[in-house]
Amino acid sequence: MDDKIAALEQRLKDWSATLQPLCQASSLGAEDMVLTDVICRLALPIPVFTLDTGRLHEATYRLLDRIYDHYGCRITVVWPNPDAVQRLVHEQGMNGFYDSVERRRRCCQVRKVEGLERALSGQRAWMTGLRREQSPERGEVALEATDARTGTLKLSPLADWSRDDVWAYLDRFSVPYNPLHEQGYVSIGCEPCTRALQPGEEERAGRWWWETSGQKECGLHGADHAVGNEEEKVES
Repeated sequence: MDDKIAALEQRLKDWSATLQPLCQASSLGAEDMVLTDVICRLALPIPVFTLDTGRLHEATYRLLDRIYDHYGCRITVVWPNPDAVQRLVHEQGMNGFYDSVERRRRCCQVRKVEGLERALSGQRAWMTGLRREQSPERGEVALEATDARTGTLKLSPLADWSRDDVWAYLDRFSVPYNPLHEQGYVSIGCEPCTRALQPGEEERAGRWWWETSGQKECGLHGADHAVGNEEEKVES
């Protein structure tokens, strides 16, 4: 574990020195708290933002205050366009996303994807907490990839970490995290779209559980293109 932590710290140091402007897009989940902790412990010039869809769990909102109390810095909160949200609710109701995959994806587009694209405007690179182990769809996540939608460089420094690695790190450095994780929530998104896992389910099964599709993504992470030699990136 010491080697993984050292490699992670070096990755973030290198990226912060060579890929500016660089930011972290945080879901406030366990993985993203690892990255935020490294950024704050090492005082790296990497601003952190999160997307507030207006439908998050109360525990997630409380975590924002705990992060400030722990580190003394605030995470920038990005909200969706209020006019777009108003149109969405007028046309498909507050909970229309339950009706079809198409409506759910439209809700994600309005409440999350548009805000991400706005937050990434002018950025050269952004960092995520994606891990290959999280789901079959994320099994090929690269440490460095070109985001096909925005053209920015997307960095996933925890791509080769396991869930146990994440929690070992959080425990070692006493990192604040969402208490919903202790109630069986592994991947935490909007309150009406997230539930605790059942025994034997994969990590993202609690997201949009009413859908039959195995594609448990909201549109923030599309088809990216790996950059460079993966083995070289892992060892850097």
